[in-house]
Amino acid sequence: MNLTLGFSPCPNDTFIFDALIHHKIDTEGLTFDVVYEDVESLNLDAFASKLAITKLSYHAYAYAVEDYELLDAGSALGFGVGPLLITKDPELAAQLQQHLATGAELPAALASLKVGYPGKYTTANFLLGLAFPSLKNKQALVFSAIENALLEGTIDVGLIIHENRFTYQEKGLHKIVDLGDFWEKSTGCPIPLGGIVIKRSLPTSIKQKVNRLLRKSVEYAFANPKSAIEFIRAHAQEMEEEVMYKHIELYVNQYSIDLGVQGREAVETLFEKANSLNLIPKTEKKIFLS
Repeated sequence: MNLTLGFSPCPNDTFIFDALIHHKIDTEGLTFDVVYEDVESLNLDAFASKLAITKLSYHAYAYAVEDYELLDAGSALGFGVGPLLITKDPELAAQLQQHLATGAELPAALASLKVGYPGKYTTANFLLGLAFPSLKNKQALVFSAIENALLEGTIDVGLIIHENRFTYQEKGLHKIVDLGDFWEKSTGCPIPLGGIVIKRSLPTSIKQKVNRLLRKSVEYAFANPKSAIEFIRAHAQEMEEEVMYKHIELYVNQYSIDLGVQGREAVETLFEKANSLNLIPKTEKKIFLS
């Protein structure tokens, strides 16, 4: 059976899926047509139900839950892995940090700041809304373009994800807040960033097989961490091997093998918070693969 599969070209995804799509493990008769896209494009594809299996943001999953179920394997969750809000101006960083610490509403001058972000339906944008709900002047950019937009002055603050968290300081940019840390302190849960979902319409046996194979793919990657290096390098925005593996170490962990009780609790907490703030549609569908 052949299935369409979408994931990002980022090192954590290529690391996770390498063994699966290159048949380094027994795929039990399944083959995959792979689509590589940035996370917001994958989110939009999920809304259109284009792919049988896809990576998406947990925030976006709330808008695709009618058509997809969440696999236990392949997720990006963790502590200290959240998106960063950054700026070129250290004085601006200090001002925003002060307002966040006090919980004071932003004055008009700060509320009108132009924010570069990686997409409306990213979990990063959801977290930004929790921390700074009055920052509404947003411009969607491909995640890899946000640092340069700050340096060029076309945006005032930028919301960065993926490997950019390892490169922004080298470019003279300054952290305002780690939004993952903000989430962790307010909930005690790891931050759910992205997960792997599969179409509800597929046979249960196929859905369970994909979950099992994806787990084996992650386990193979952990057991053979250099096996995927050429595949990872071919797709990575950042070519330095050290940065690529820092990225992988940050986003691929025990929750990528299996969400477990704590991982599932974190996802449920995200949905509950978003529902309480009327940020996502209500659903009666089960979130997790049965």
